[in-house]
Amino acid sequence: MSLLERLEKQKTPSESLREKEKKHHKKVKDEYSELKIKVHKEIIDNVDKELKQNSGLSDEEISKKVEEMVINILNRDASFLPYSTKQKISSEIINEVLGFGPIESLIKDDEVSEIMVNGPNQVYVERKGKLVLTDVNFRDDTHVMHVIEKIVAPIGRRIDESMPMVDARLPDGSRVNAIIPPLSLNGPVLTIRKFAQDPLKITDLIRFGTLTPTIAKFLEACVKSRLNIIISGGTGSGKTTTLNVLSSFIPNDERIITIEDAAELQLQQDHVITLETRPPNIEGKGGISMRDLVRNALRMRPDRIVVGEVRTGEALDMLQAMNTGHDGSLTTAHANSPRDILSRLETMVLMAGMELPVKAIREQIASAIDIIVQQNRLRDGSRKITHITEVLNMEGETIVLQDIFRFEQEGVDAKGNILGKHYATGIVPKCINKFKTEGINLPQHIFTR
Repeated sequence: MSLLERLEKQKTPSESLREKEKKHHKKVKDEYSELKIKVHKEIIDNVDKELKQNSGLSDEEISKKVEEMVINILNRDASFLPYSTKQKISSEIINEVLGFGPIESLIKDDEVSEIMVNGPNQVYVERKGKLVLTDVNFRDDTHVMHVIEKIVAPIGRRIDESMPMVDARLPDGSRVNAIIPPLSLNGPVLTIRKFAQDPLKITDLIRFGTLTPTIAKFLEACVKSRLNIIISGGTGSGKTTTLNVLSSFIPNDERIITIEDAAELQLQQDHVITLETRPPNIEGKGGISMRDLVRNALRMRPDRIVVGEVRTGEALDMLQAMNTGHDGSLTTAHANSPRDILSRLETMVLMAGMELPVKAIREQIASAIDIIVQQNRLRDGSRKITHITEVLNMEGETIVLQDIFRFEQEGVDAKGNILGKHYATGIVPKCINKFKTEGINLPQHIFTR
């Protein structure tokens, strides 16, 4: 959606802001709220007239004109205010008109990795893995709803009482989740998982201590050898970031199809097809699920299938794809350990509605998955790959696993930072034979403890 269309959508809500402001009693009163509302309304009206006269303006030109209008109106109606105050008000109004209101500065802050709006009067952010309460406030619930609608409307999503939850994304690919009353008793709740403008590289993960250069070489060999890899971990553990980094090892001459609920992967290859699910319409029809997209992807001649996250029955289709010649696939899932992810996969396969014996499901998993990368967020906020685990075969009713690399916590320093190191378990993985077949030679001493 262009900036012109976004500005057009603001005309209606802005007209009711004054009445909403009068009815709402905030904990922290904004002494310039009346002025801001007045300026905001005038800006929307003026921009509308300007755009009718100059319909061919670019987004950059519109932004410049809005900034000029705000400054002129403030100089006219609030000349008594100090310069610094006018600059602050001007910045807030510009963010409201062109951006996402009070949280626009947080979205632009590179140190903020997550934004959590818990109703109009409480906004938390995550910085360096730690939650911090900010001084950002919205006017009222309507103000929060207005920002949510600005986020979800451009990608064809909607949120209202009949559909009070939504997953969406910002223009930069950051993941957004919103849930509103009556489900949320705190008012509208907005959660934004930000992603860096420049995708992280494997060197960044090494610098952060997420993994070591040795583990990085091993994972690069796994991807280039077309092993099927699943990245497991808890919420906020960095699974998607690691998936992005591993996908960078896929050769540039391969056709890659990505499948996600809300598109957020940042693959850098030339030949990438991005598929995204679609929620049902107001009549409950027209929804396209992950299962539908996985099945369709198999007909699109993929060299690689990358599924953002498996949650339900699409796990069965994913495993079948891995077992029918679509090797080198990558995906993520929620689990606390490599053994747990196997149990989760069993459950997800059963959610597909197929009455399969547990042993048959386990055999399917054992033959499909080659490597499990377990990633956890530790108590100090750091993200670590804690296990690199190879999936072997079945022994009786059990899938045999063996850890190739692990992270061992050794203690905590005076600042609360976790001390520890990655180490090789001493087991040489069976997949090393596949590496040799593909012409990749890793020295065996890297697996020595």
